[in-house]
Amino acid sequence: MSRRSSLLVPLKSIERELICPICAELFTQPLILPCQHSVCHRCVRELLMPSRDDSFSTDAGSESSNPGSPRARGPSPCTEKLERLVRSGSISSPGWRRSSVTPRVTTFPCPGCQHDIDLGERGISMLFRNFTLESIVERYRQAARAAVAIMCNTCKPPVQEATKSCMDCKASFCNECFKMNHPWGTPRAQHEYVGPTTNFRPKVLMCPEHEMEKVNMYCEVCRRPVCHLCKLGGSHANHRVTSMSSAYKILKEKLSKSIHYLISKEDQVRTQISELEVMMRHTEENGQLAERRANEHFEHLFETLQERRTEMLRSIEQSRSLRVERLRAQVEEYQGMLENSGLVGYAQEVLKETDQSCFVQTAKLLHVRIQKATESLKTFQPAATPSFEEFVLDTSKEELLLKELSFSGVPAPPVIDLSRCRVYNEGLIHWRLSEDSLPTDHHIVEFRKLGAEEESRWSATERVYGCSTVVSDLAGDARYAFRVKSCRNGVFSPCSPEVSFHTPPAPVFGFLFNEKCGFSAERLQLSKRRDSVESVAGTSFLLAAERVQTGSYICLDYIIGDTGISHGRHYWAFRVEPDSYMVKVGVASDSKLTEWFHNPRDTSSPRYDHDSGHDSGSEDACFEVSQPFTLLTVGMGRLFIPKASASAAGDHSSRVLPMPQRIGVCLDYDAARVFFYDADTMRCVYERPVDCSGTMFPAFGLLGHPEISDCTRSRLSYLLRSSKSC
Repeated sequence: MSRRSSLLVPLKSIERELICPICAELFTQPLILPCQHSVCHRCVRELLMPSRDDSFSTDAGSESSNPGSPRARGPSPCTEKLERLVRSGSISSPGWRRSSVTPRVTTFPCPGCQHDIDLGERGISMLFRNFTLESIVERYRQAARAAVAIMCNTCKPPVQEATKSCMDCKASFCNECFKMNHPWGTPRAQHEYVGPTTNFRPKVLMCPEHEMEKVNMYCEVCRRPVCHLCKLGGSHANHRVTSMSSAYKILKEKLSKSIHYLISKEDQVRTQISELEVMMRHTEENGQLAERRANEHFEHLFETLQERRTEMLRSIEQSRSLRVERLRAQVEEYQGMLENSGLVGYAQEVLKETDQSCFVQTAKLLHVRIQKATESLKTFQPAATPSFEEFVLDTSKEELLLKELSFSGVPAPPVIDLSRCRVYNEGLIHWRLSEDSLPTDHHIVEFRKLGAEEESRWSATERVYGCSTVVSDLAGDARYAFRVKSCRNGVFSPCSPEVSFHTPPAPVFGFLFNEKCGFSAERLQLSKRRDSVESVAGTSFLLAAERVQTGSYICLDYIIGDTGISHGRHYWAFRVEPDSYMVKVGVASDSKLTEWFHNPRDTSSPRYDHDSGHDSGSEDACFEVSQPFTLLTVGMGRLFIPKASASAAGDHSSRVLPMPQRIGVCLDYDAARVFFYDADTMRCVYERPVDCSGTMFPAFGLLGHPEISDCTRSRLSYLLRSSKSC
């Protein structure tokens, strides 16, 4: 007993271990998550069902925060983060609960280790209650409010202070009431009692999956107690288990050894604490010194900028004064040319002189002045220009330098890699760092919606520890700006140059290529993931060429998506390799696909296919009415827009566009229209009505031409593998 007492620590010093990471309060009915961290029953319930009580709870309500608790409930950063994850959709909600209008969340990140916790269909009921932690919290509460006594639950007024608590009756009693409720010689006398407490725990831990079974084994894979039914045919059937007594002995021995090791290293820990305290003091001093030095540098910059400002403004003022003086003198000179004033008035007075010698003496110089005035009048030229173009100040470079002003230990700003970024319902943002950039702790991605009221407000993601992240909940048919900044030692680098992306006009439609319906394994090569396909030249091409006198023929092989569309608006995107000979992309109904897949695919006439890219009469007629398919021709680095009608002019130049790197298709089933986009800029290049009388499928046709080696293959890669993929 004395040895055990020597290892005990004051309860007050373990308070930080008894705080729930979500509510930042003492644990209340703590539950053990699969990652072995604990959270309050109430916190998990509010998180999983934020607007309703969770019917999966095993306890009828949870204990409210005790007013005598040394800590009061308050907002926690973990709570705010989890709420943001719920709103953004990062926390999954796979289904709807019966008789409930609220989606039930089953997956959420552990606030302690950030690992995803999947509770499955059983929800909270699959979690064990941490009775050990609950007992420690109760002892801590009692130590914190030692002056508050636990009263007897059965006393008549005046109520006496309790001296015992019965774990079977789940009540506290004074001495007299305990004797009355537990008479000697009755089964009640065998009840287990402890000191006064408000924490009543069950005698035996029951299995949450098999409620009538006691846990008697320990699963070493899942690290949780299980019953024999879990091992026989439950979720732990193939897991390695051990007896509860063996697990108890091993874990207790390991924990005791670890505690003894820590206690034996107490001097070392105290030394390290002293070192850390010295480092904290030095950090404060060095931080203040760095702040003063940075302030001095900025003051010097301000002084330099003020000096340059004064000098440049003085130059403008001197030039302005000089020009105004010159123009003022010129004005006075021209005013002298007016009648009865200045030079003209003086000359008129000289003309009144009758003495010839006196007149000649005076008029000679006057005539020279009059001639100069006359010449200046004929060739008018201002003495100074009013423009100050030479004084225009361009500070764009200096502003850029100031924006990039940073400490020597801050990494260079990252650069967003446009070639790897994809923006659909979600945005996949990639960036890279310069080769000589300093190591970074994490990155922050900021984004904002352009062309709206909230354009000026930037939103930020959580910390990103790699060089890519997914930004969720982007509005459809909107333009967003993105930028990235790096952080090292708590100091952020300048932001990367902004880039903008346009989200699709409709929700993303996820599908893969169908390898069963109409797929020709001989002429089409499909990737294992079924997200890319290419046409290949085979023996059938050579055999078919024998039937064609010219040696030229068309062989169009179709492949479709594995998911159809019967309502709503949907968008998908793909990439066609630039060296592809010809690929047709678009949509087709199930009836049209049946016709295509049951007819021969090779013929010597290009008029066989209504949308073959040739100017046949059947093709032009096809586009005058709504058809159950629409296909655009893409190939040889170009995209071909079909004619609007049969009467359209024969000029092909206006209908041939450069092939976009990525092509997007949007089908509005309800409006019976299909749109084709440049997926990088979201510019609509073509639209037309389409007959949506049946189920519509993404359709693709590939053509191979074995006569030209560089164009024997047409390749197409589908970019949207699922509705969540970017």
